[in-house]
Order: sequence, then C-alpha cells, then structure tokens
Amino acid sequence: MLEMYDATRDLRDLARLAAEPDNLPQVLSRALDSLQKLVPHDLAAVLGLEEGQLRVLAARGRLADDRVRRHSIRLRDFPSIARAFEHRRPVVLQEHDHAGGEGDPYDGILDLPHGHSCMVVPLYAGERNLGLITFDREVCDGYRQDTVELAEVYGQIISLAFRYAEQAELLERYRQLLDERQRVLAGRDEAHDPAAQMEGSRSPVMRGLVAQARQVAGTTAPVLVLGETGTGKEVLARALHQWSPRRAQAFLTLNCAAIPESLIESELFGHVKGAFTGAGQARPGRFLAANGGTLLLDEIGDMPHAAQAKLLRVLQEGTFEPVGSDRTVKVDVRIIAATHRDLEERVREGSFREDLFYRLNVFPLHVPPLRERSDDLPRLVATILAGLARRTGRGPWTIDESVLHELAAQEWPGNVRQLVNALERATIIKASGALDARFFMGGARRNGPATRGSRAEAGDDADLTLAAAERRHLRRVLELTGGKIYGTDGAAARLGLKPTTLQSRMKKLGVSRTGR
Repeated sequence: MLEMYDATRDLRDLARLAAEPDNLPQVLSRALDSLQKLVPHDLAAVLGLEEGQLRVLAARGRLADDRVRRHSIRLRDFPSIARAFEHRRPVVLQEHDHAGGEGDPYDGILDLPHGHSCMVVPLYAGERNLGLITFDREVCDGYRQDTVELAEVYGQIISLAFRYAEQAELLERYRQLLDERQRVLAGRDEAHDPAAQMEGSRSPVMRGLVAQARQVAGTTAPVLVLGETGTGKEVLARALHQWSPRRAQAFLTLNCAAIPESLIESELFGHVKGAFTGAGQARPGRFLAANGGTLLLDEIGDMPHAAQAKLLRVLQEGTFEPVGSDRTVKVDVRIIAATHRDLEERVREGSFREDLFYRLNVFPLHVPPLRERSDDLPRLVATILAGLARRTGRGPWTIDESVLHELAAQEWPGNVRQLVNALERATIIKASGALDARFFMGGARRNGPATRGSRAEAGDDADLTLAAAERRHLRRVLELTGGKIYGTDGAAARLGLKPTTLQSRMKKLGVSRTGR
C-alpha cells in the first residue's frame, strides 16, 4: 500500500509540475526518478522526436552515461519502435523484434544481451508524435501488464509537459517575432522614402518595368532589382510585395552595407542567448520576423561571404541555423535583392558567390535612372512636396512650369533620392510659396561638374569654422558612397577613419547617413 501511495503522490506532483511550461527538464528528471522505484530497469531514457530523429533528452539508471545522453537514432531504422506510435500504446519488445537487421536502439553504445527486457512508451499529443520513454534491463524477464499500464500513465503526463513546453516556446517565439518586426519598423524613416508610386508613370520605360514586375510578383521566385543609387529600388520592392499574394504579411528590409560584417548573420538569421559577447538574450532575426512575407536585402553586393553561403541555403532549402544554435529553422520568405553594383564583376573578382548570383538572377528588374524618365519629374515633385508638407506641417509649395523644365534638364546623378534632398533643402530655405530655380542651383549636374550655388543655398557655406568645413566634407563623402560607412569602399575607409570614429563625428556634427 505504501508503494501505491507513493506512486499516487508522485503522479499528482508530476501533473502539477507538468502544467508549468518552463519545467520540462524538471518533469523529465522527476518522472525518471519516480519510475526507478516502479518499473525495473538498468536504463530509462526519454527521447524527443524531431524531423524523424529521436534524441536522448534525459536518462537514469546504472547504464546511463555520457554516451547514452548524447545518443540519437533515426526512427525509420526501427520499425518495432515505430509500431508504438502506430498503436498509441506501450510496446514490450521481444528478441525477434530486434532481428532482421533492425538491431537494438543502443547497439554500439551498450552491450545488452539478446532477449533482454525492453519496453518503449510513446509520447504523443493528438496526431503528433513527440518522443518515447525506453526501458532496458540486462536480464531476460518481461514486463508485467500492471507495470506497462503504470508506465503508460507516466508517458501521458510527460506528453502533457512536452505540449505545454512547446506552446510556451511558440508563444515566446511569436512575442519575439512581434518585437523584431516592431524594432525593424520603428527604424524605418518613412518621411524619406521616395513617395512616387510605380503605377501612373508617364514614362514608357517605367510602364514596361511595371508590367514586368507584375508578371513576377505573383510567383515565389527571387527577384534581383538593379539600378543606380537613389533610383527607387526599394519602392519597386515594396510594390512587388503589394502585388503579391503575400501582401497581408510582413515586408522587412536589411541594408547589407549598413551592418558590420560581424553582426550581419545575427541580423539575418537571429541568435541564441550567449551566442557571442553581448548576446544577453535570444533574438529571431529578419528571416523569422519576415516568415510568410517578403524580405528585401538591399545592397546585396556588400554581403560578406559567410552570410552569402547561409543565404544560398535559405533560397535552396528554406532552412538555416541561428547563430550559436544547432537547431534547424524552416521559413517561407520571398527574397528580393537590390544593388547598384555590377554583380557579375563582383563574381569575377571573387567577392560574390557565383552560385548565389545565378540563384538570385532568376528575374532581374532594372530601375531606370531619373534622367531617362524625365516625364515623371512633375509628378514626383508634386508627390514629394505633398509628403514634406504632411511631415513638417509647413508649406504648401508650388513650382512653375519653367522651373520644372529646368529641373528636367539636369542629370540627377543621385536620382530620386537626390531630388528628394534638393526639394527638402529648398523647403527649409522657404517655408511656403513658390520655389524658383535659384533654390535648386547646384542640386544636380547638367553636362559636367556640379556648379557651386550661393551661400544661402549651401546652408553653412557662410560658416568658415573648422567644424563647418568638416561637416561639409563628411556630407560630400557620404554622398559619394551612398551613405555606406563600413567596408573597403565605405566612407570610413575613404576618410582613413574607424567606422565607430566616423559615426561619433557624424553624431557630434549633426550629419546623417544621407549626408544631410
């Protein structure tokens, strides 16, 4: 009676413990400790099932050693064990069950005699198989029916603990994904996104681009968006997402040139707690945060080689391992890559993987520069000015037809981004009303070097202090590098500074990455 009373008390305590999601390791340990008194064995082990692989999670008994605790097997190799999942009942294995080449699950690990006592108890929830409890004895003495039934009860409690732990992990993952999406979205500066919509363009070349983009938008194929700096490659990527069946899901971006090489893998694929110095908590990364949606990898040509290899695997298999983890994560993410660089040249140089280039280059789209679609300039100007008015509470502004013709005659080497900056500079100088040509002098080259505008247009040109000169120089270098700080062709390298030193100077002088 005492033994039955102890078992009842242990079961009650286990059931209470199993309902607390963070206690799975304790539940496994307590269950195996209790089973030592109730089910005769030399080895009792709990194995978790994931993607067809059974891996030991906890073990007890005199045969339980480090080799057992590191042991794993493929379920398909053991039909007799798979039978326990089919019948949803414990299976007491006989000598003939291990015949026919199947062998014992612990062959090569333990030297158990033929005909030894062996029982497997399935762990499951609904239609899902979660794992097993295995019992092994060196003696050849079968398990009694009442012992089998008692082991089954313990198996049901452990199954509940697995489910609670899984649900808690799933909820935590959703919370992390929500946090990650909010973090990414909070970092976006919508005010400086080119506001022109892809559709409604008067330019024949743009109308052709929109037609191509719509063709590929409904597929899952990767898209490579090419074009000069500032042409609006992100605008096209967002349009592709909106035209796709994924429009209701997340659209996230990562600028590969703006992230230090040591952190880009963590940003993309996430990391576990303690994966590296400073990783105080786990983070899911952009791929998990964009699962089901679209991820734009801007400036893909600047992605480090190690990250390129992991990206290729995601494109081919839809799987990756977070930094510091051996757990494979599966995702469904539409990849759009963008660059102003010649990727084929980068392949020849050896700085970009050839296999990744061909995987991305399934359906390339080229965004034309602003000088090739001057018909769109009046519409772009009106849209940008309206956006600036909403954001700043100033304005409204107008521009005469003659000034628009003057702007259309410029080369705009910085394209739409340069146009946005020029308009914003003009609206800072004049709070509202008509903007005439003098506000845009020097804003874009015609057919030669950029002309120098008046001191009023240049902002701080009238300031002859050393700080003002440094500020102007930083802005010029950042404009030349397209806002890139890191890398051999980044602003820091051109200035002969460490990236952290450059960022510190930019903060002190009030210079942004866009050069303003």
